[in-house]
Amino acid sequence: MSDHPVSIVTGAGSGIGAACARMLAARGHAVVLVGRTQEKLDGVRATLADPTRHLVMTADIADSGLAHEVVDKTIQAFGRLDTLVLAAGVAPLAPIDRTTEEILEEAFFINTFGPANLIVRAWPQFKKQRAGRVAIVSTIGTSDPFPGFFAYAASKSAVDSFARSIKAEGKAIGVKGFAINPGAVETPLLRKNFPENVIPPSRAMPPEKVAEIVVACACGERDEDNGKAIAVPS
Repeated sequence: MSDHPVSIVTGAGSGIGAACARMLAARGHAVVLVGRTQEKLDGVRATLADPTRHLVMTADIADSGLAHEVVDKTIQAFGRLDTLVLAAGVAPLAPIDRTTEEILEEAFFINTFGPANLIVRAWPQFKKQRAGRVAIVSTIGTSDPFPGFFAYAASKSAVDSFARSIKAEGKAIGVKGFAINPGAVETPLLRKNFPENVIPPSRAMPPEKVAEIVVACACGERDEDNGKAIAVPS
């Protein structure tokens, strides 16, 4: 069994997920970097403290079988799992009257079912350890959705609810859950939807600002926020 805390980080190839992976590694965690692009994940792992300690797993966590495999392989490799940091996401931009079935499926499969797949699979290990933390990157749009985020904001509202359920069901076994709800963050996901003339860089926070809060939750430094959606305005 690993002597170090073990964290799975989804969306680890860029943005908030990559920043979380770096911060967790710097704190001594063994990190399992999960995403859909091997090259990006390998690039981030190369920047981590003691790169050989960490694993890369390519997977689309919207696929329950692949998500379960990530959890199972992590436990096989390290003998433990301490934290899920769930930063993978998509943000399709479409007004209500242009929201298609494909947009709804993409938003909910990746943003909602993906985290749920990992949480459900990790729960027996958390029960066995009588400890675990789940930190999910949500959005401030769950309370104040930007026009065009009908599907996106709703899919993230579900993960705010996941944090509340984790608090309720995790109380007896030492498991805590957090949703972190940032405003505009300077990531490829932001720029896919909003050019700089719409949201200037000065109005977008660096991913590290959000990652600091996510990692603090993952490392037990914000347990008073267990079950909460933590707003991080830009």
